[in-house]
Amino acid sequence: MPEIPKSFHMSPEDFRANADQVLEWITAYQKRVEALPVMSQVKPGEIRAKFPTSAPQKGEPFADVLRDLDAKIMPGITHWQSPNFYAYFPSNNSNASILGDLLSSGIGVQGMLWATSPACTELETVVLDWLVEMLGLPSSFLTTGKGGGVIQDTASSATLSALLAARERATSGGSNEEGCDRSLTCYTSSHAHSSLEKNVKIAGLGRKNLRLIEADENFAMRPDALRRAIEADLAAGKKPFFVMATVGTTSSNALDPLSAIGTICREFGLWFHVDSAMAGTATLCPEFRYIQQGVELADSYVFNPHKWMFTNFDCSVFYVADRTALINAFSIMPEYLRNQGTATGEVFDYRDWHVQLGRRFRSLKLWAVIRHYGVEGLQHHIRRHVELAQQFLAWVKADSRFEVMAPAPLNLVCFRLKGDDAANEALMNRLNQSGKIYLTHTKLNGKFTLRMCIGQSQTEERHVRTAWELISRG
Repeated sequence: MPEIPKSFHMSPEDFRANADQVLEWITAYQKRVEALPVMSQVKPGEIRAKFPTSAPQKGEPFADVLRDLDAKIMPGITHWQSPNFYAYFPSNNSNASILGDLLSSGIGVQGMLWATSPACTELETVVLDWLVEMLGLPSSFLTTGKGGGVIQDTASSATLSALLAARERATSGGSNEEGCDRSLTCYTSSHAHSSLEKNVKIAGLGRKNLRLIEADENFAMRPDALRRAIEADLAAGKKPFFVMATVGTTSSNALDPLSAIGTICREFGLWFHVDSAMAGTATLCPEFRYIQQGVELADSYVFNPHKWMFTNFDCSVFYVADRTALINAFSIMPEYLRNQGTATGEVFDYRDWHVQLGRRFRSLKLWAVIRHYGVEGLQHHIRRHVELAQQFLAWVKADSRFEVMAPAPLNLVCFRLKGDDAANEALMNRLNQSGKIYLTHTKLNGKFTLRMCIGQSQTEERHVRTAWELISRG
């Protein structure tokens, strides 16, 4: 009888035992994360130095992996899931999302085509259509019409997809065939996310063809300045084609006036893209939907459930009003991808809706979150975060040593000590090095400004109150 070849795979029994240990580790981590230094305190190279320079020749027990996770890796972790994390924008999660992501990893499909796993495609379609209603978005984004949504990895990738679709619409597909038309120009606020600057380079448009439009006293794009820039480019023989407005800028949560900007885009025939990466989640609550007034004029829209909707990274939802324009920019059909499902023309192949071919089953975790919380539960936590931010804002306003630097309509408060930049930077560094809270900064009106963003899943009033006590103590 021939000898059975040795297998190095983890047996189902060992997998179960190791998985139990991993879930215990995660549960214990969640219980202790509040007590850990929020920002990692290690120095550059310190983590790398703990590891051997070569991989092990023989396999090791998984218990050793968990042991080294604690001893070697955890000191280098900045704890985004700490309730004391107030930096950047949140990248929060929830137990429902973790379990959904675990199921996605366990099933392990590659959902590039409908045929490669029909449920991967169709659940994504269902959930993203749900979100149109949940967020009060225009019906033009529904897949039952000409539009539709797709899950991307990040808002940066979604904006690149919009930019490329707009480029091809403006050139009738000419850029894909003949190379990029360098006379094309695009526009966004001087306070918009830096990803558009990177994307114009990737798209072959060149940084010099990106116009940063001046902002008003609330750091929102000025429509009159946008109009002047477009008219100046037309007079110079340029071809304006793309405008990105922001609902909740990274620096200050500024709200660009979508109605006025969208009207200008319609007048000149420009693609209108709306980036609502963090703030978009707030529109789960009807009372906050004023922030997206005018979104019905948009050709495309993006928001990130992985920021403030309790869905772990990565999960960015991208909508278009006309999916044909998007598909035309990305679709190619090599022989090895041909299949009966695609040939019918009755299915979506989401690989044609963005840059990458391969796709994870991301909709599982989003579906799990919506099923667990329901619309009511999601609304409750969003409202609570906004309430806490407004309480923090009141404390800042009541302290004569501090000044508020921007309107705070939602969950981001921008403030500073009255005085020079050095004092504010020193305060931020002391707070972060203490490990008790983590803040980041921006510059508004040329001044070093602290940002307090309240959106981590487990943040409660006691955490925010402690943060203010630390800040006000100096």
